[in-house]
Amino acid sequence: MATIDLRTEIKEFLSSRRARITPEQAGLPAYGGNRRVKGLRREEVALLAGVSVDYYVRMERGSLAGASDGVIDAVASALKLDEAERDHLFHLARQSRAPGGRRRRRPAVTVRPALQQVLEAITDAPAWICNGRYDVLATNHLARALFSPVLADPRRPANIARFVYLDTQAARTFFVDYDRIVCDVAAKLRMEAGRNPHDEELIALVGELATSSELFRQRWASQDVRLHRSGRKRLHHPVVGRLDLDVEAMELPADPGLLLTVYTAAAGTVTADGLALLASWAASQERPADGIRTPG
Repeated sequence: MATIDLRTEIKEFLSSRRARITPEQAGLPAYGGNRRVKGLRREEVALLAGVSVDYYVRMERGSLAGASDGVIDAVASALKLDEAERDHLFHLARQSRAPGGRRRRRPAVTVRPALQQVLEAITDAPAWICNGRYDVLATNHLARALFSPVLADPRRPANIARFVYLDTQAARTFFVDYDRIVCDVAAKLRMEAGRNPHDEELIALVGELATSSELFRQRWASQDVRLHRSGRKRLHHPVVGRLDLDVEAMELPADPGLLLTVYTAAAGTVTADGLALLASWAASQERPADGIRTPG
């Protein structure tokens, strides 16, 4: 049964975070200028976290099963982890403690009819529902129009990560900030891997991307993690041109693992006019198809 090696994940994540912090950044004296390690030494992290050197060494070798939340928090603080990194470390620790490799509920691959109704009720803004693997599970009519380049892939569910890394010419044209997008997508997949290391579809997706994309291999090796958050997304739509959209991403408590994302623009802006034009185009183009309907 495919699974992610938690010990390796823990080892590589902790060592990569330790390597980026200098003694000066950690508030420690740096004696001499010839340090043989990049960043902090293990004994320095142990000192900052208030644990023995042997204990921290065991942690960095992949053993978090016996570490309390207090110790995990202390190590996170010593390594100056941000919110996403801290959450990721706690996810890895909790998975390590799970008896007998206990598994989480399999991430959803469909959405409830009531959620599709919610999407269709959002008439003036593109909205869709994805899971942590970036599978596009449900859309409203404006999202189908907005993300028509992503949904052009006949496979269902369409997958944003595949589009970003495997259809790079189209993705570079569509995403104005492509370089940032490739970093974010790999980091959010890494975050999902920490939450659900037994997700066989996720493992298969990571394997597919790693096999086919050198860019993905580089970003995956960075060990970076990101949370799904609100922000701004700049797109170049093939029909209506440049759109600078405000993005709100919301977890769905009744459907763990699913994320509702809505794209809006302030009234009176060029992007609001572009969305109105997109809606007119979508109304003339939309037709039924297998799975998600796609303008074309």
